[in-house]
Amino acid sequence: MPSRLEPKLVSIFKEGYTTKQFSSDLIAGMVVGIVALPLAIAFAIASGVKPEQGLYTAIIAGIAVAVLGGSRAQISGPTGAFIVVIYGIVAQYGYQGLAVATLIAGVLLIVMGFARMGVLLRFIPYPVTVGFTSGIALIIFSSQIKDFLGLNIPVLPADFIEKWWMYGEVIRSVNFYAVGIGVGSLFVITLWPLVTHRIPGSLVAIILSTLVVQFFHLPAETIGSRFGDVPNTFPAFGFPELSWELITKMFSPAITIALLAGIESLLSAVVADGMLGTRHRSNMELVAQGVGNVLSPLFGGIPATGAIARTATNIKNGGRTPVSAIIHGLTLLVITLFFGKWAALIPMPTLAAILIVVAYDMSERHAFLKTVRGQKSDAAILLTTFFLTVLIDLTVAIEVGVVLAAFLFLRQMASVTNVELITKDLEEREDEDPDDPKAITTREVPPGVEVFEVYGSLFYAAIDQFKDAMRQVENPPKVLILRTRNLLAIDASGEQALEDLLKRTKKDGIILVISGIHKQPLFRLSASGLMDKIGVENVCGDIDQALERARAILLKQGERL
Repeated sequence: MPSRLEPKLVSIFKEGYTTKQFSSDLIAGMVVGIVALPLAIAFAIASGVKPEQGLYTAIIAGIAVAVLGGSRAQISGPTGAFIVVIYGIVAQYGYQGLAVATLIAGVLLIVMGFARMGVLLRFIPYPVTVGFTSGIALIIFSSQIKDFLGLNIPVLPADFIEKWWMYGEVIRSVNFYAVGIGVGSLFVITLWPLVTHRIPGSLVAIILSTLVVQFFHLPAETIGSRFGDVPNTFPAFGFPELSWELITKMFSPAITIALLAGIESLLSAVVADGMLGTRHRSNMELVAQGVGNVLSPLFGGIPATGAIARTATNIKNGGRTPVSAIIHGLTLLVITLFFGKWAALIPMPTLAAILIVVAYDMSERHAFLKTVRGQKSDAAILLTTFFLTVLIDLTVAIEVGVVLAAFLFLRQMASVTNVELITKDLEEREDEDPDDPKAITTREVPPGVEVFEVYGSLFYAAIDQFKDAMRQVENPPKVLILRTRNLLAIDASGEQALEDLLKRTKKDGIILVISGIHKQPLFRLSASGLMDKIGVENVCGDIDQALERARAILLKQGERL
């Protein structure tokens, strides 16, 4: 069986790679490379960096992740999820700060992969994921209004409220040529799939709008008029300037980048698995994404992760191995070297239209509405994460969302944990299943014996319930049976509660008997030494053995009397 930390590319070559598969991967890689071209440029500009930096990211990180990745058809590069984070970092610390944050994030991803934490990222609550994804979509949309309408705003505020306030102040400066180009691009992007899926509508929109603007000399802003010429050279290697002060400042944003890269790449890998019927290696994928994010800033790039839409495009066009992702990167390299200078002619309203479509596609609108209308706790988590993402900060949103989800989960776990005195009013118990062969109502409980049953998990959030139930005994029994057939798990607080119960029973001359304990609680009690204090003879496999043990204790005590 191949190692979990073995790249998929290595496994595929070991299995045998055919010429037929290469032909299919070649076509798919070229198609997805063309699809990635306008997106890489658009994501870079929206993130506050130069257009070529998006291309460098798709080339360097895309090839690196393909070579080392744990997914068969993953396409990596810049994505919309990073726009919010990157824009904030660049606005405050410049590109050097972003490069350091990306490097740190890459190292964190590599560590997470080698620590086999790929499975843990799946535990990010679904409402949190939908909340910040929808929030990012709204921020991307709002950031494109300036270019879509051609508004005269020298510096666009980063804050969401300030941004829309600024739009209201300068709305009279709208450029109707820009609006026409933007609306026309939207129509082309949305309607072109009716013609063919082979050529992306975004590329067609770029070509048509560029030709129209240049032929009719329309007064619309282009990439060249804002950023100057786009280099058509291979990205140069350069190590960012490091200082301890900058590293400490960038560590928190780096954690956000690492989490986003990990979550997005694994989600994309899951989508690819569903389309191909395969299984990815999550830990190897994290290592690969880490390497990609370490290399990207060394060549002037920005953070990268798995791109769901481009991965799906790759698969739909026949891509079945990482070779197609490598060809995707090489295709972008060829385009950059030979046609990069023409990118300066692309109108900004067209790129804005592309990103508006991206924002709409990633808005999770159906999942958002479904979750809001569902359970109140999930709706609270989603809305909190959403509004914090839009109004405050993505890092804060993820942290608060996860913590809030954890607290609500603990409350739910505590609510399903129950401790009952089941020998009290035994004949009136209606909650026992009459078909249960272990039902207590079918047993004879001797006088002087009390039976408690624990349901759920005995952990710190449920300890008060346990203690309250233990106080229900009015007259101390001679034997207390704690039935644990439905006790699934126990933590340190639960151990302490049981130890306190044992001390109390010994003080009152009561013998504690445990019945039907499961593996996890048994292991914890044994490891803590509490099982020895209880006594192995007082730990029984089921209620029948526990009652027999209780009778033996009563008989022995009677003999002493």
